[in-house]
Formats: sequence, structure tokens, C-alpha cells
Amino acid sequence: METSMSYDLSSTAILLVDPYNDFISEGGKLWPRVKAIAEEVRLLEHLHAVVSTARARDYKVIFVPHHRWEPGDYVAFDNPTPYQLGSAKAQVFAKDSWGGSFHDAFQPRPGEIVIHEHWGSSGFANTDLDLQLKQHGIRRIVLIGLVANTCLEATGRFGMELGYHVTLVTDATSAFSPEAMHSAHAINGPTYAHAIITTDELIAQLSA
Repeated sequence: METSMSYDLSSTAILLVDPYNDFISEGGKLWPRVKAIAEEVRLLEHLHAVVSTARARDYKVIFVPHHRWEPGDYVAFDNPTPYQLGSAKAQVFAKDSWGGSFHDAFQPRPGEIVIHEHWGSSGFANTDLDLQLKQHGIRRIVLIGLVANTCLEATGRFGMELGYHVTLVTDATSAFSPEAMHSAHAINGPTYAHAIITTDELIAQLSA
């Protein structure tokens, strides 16, 4: 694990994963499951701090959204996962709904990239994320958003396999349980991430 970090403006991007109302807004379908840890780590405050700092310093902010549910999704799939079936039953991130819209504080600005929606957990699998990063000269990715042990981990692992430098931000994410957060950052994270840091540590680097 790196002890010194450098985030060059031209080759670093902040990947904001799944900033949906269903995840991070009061009244969202999944908010009750992430709320305790989200409030403990001050998730919304830290997400806002990272995104605001990145924009102020002209770092690229790239939105990496999960597939928005529509009627008929997964019905004809040969191998839908339990998570996919559960999400379909609850109509999580439903298309054209409030829950399937980005939180008001995290709306894409003109010129910011919104990646094609991922169907599983990885923001790379079956999307244009790798293409967009390469076309913009990005070699270092900083992962923030939801959830630490699923979409962030899957995206980070896939990114490492493709040769990207991967940073996890421990207090700019959440999970459904303390055990899942611990696993994401203390057990699984060190097997693929190059840096595992806090929001304050990241902002200090972005502002350097």
C-alpha cells in the first residue's frame, strides 16, 4: 500500500458511483440499509467535499450509474443474481422515478461524463468506462459512492486488472453492515487498491 500519493490533474478522475436518491436520500428505498454507516462516516458531507474540490481544481468527475430498473428487467435472463432479482422486486433505481434520479447535490455539470449504466456491480463490465478513461488520458481512478463492498469493489478490481491506479476513500462510501465496510477496506481492498485513504487525505492531495 502506498504511503505517498500523487494525483496528477491530467491523468486522475473521480468516479462517483450510484449517487441515486434511492441510496443517499431520506426516503430512498436503500437509504435505511446504509443510513447508520453513512451517518457515522458523514457520507454526504464527504461526497460533497470530494466532488466540490475536484471541480474547483478541474479534475474530471465521472458518473458511474447502475442500471435503472424497467418493467421486464431480468425476467428472461438465464442467470440473474439474487441481488438483481431483489432489486427488480423492490424496483430499486426505477427509471423516470425520484429514486432512480441522482441526488440534487450530485447532478452532472456540462462537460462531465455519465457512463453507460452497468447491470451488475462493475462500472467497467459492458459499459464505456474504460474507453472514456483512455480517451481522456486517465490512469488513476478515485472511487467514491455506493456501495463499498459491491459496486466500488467490483469497479476497483476490474480497474486494477486493466492497469489503472485505484484509490478507495473510506469515508466517502457506505455499506449495509459494519462487517461489509471492514471487509471492503481492511480485507479485500488491500488486495487490489493502490491507496486506501480518507476524504481529508484525498483533498490534501488534490489541493497540493
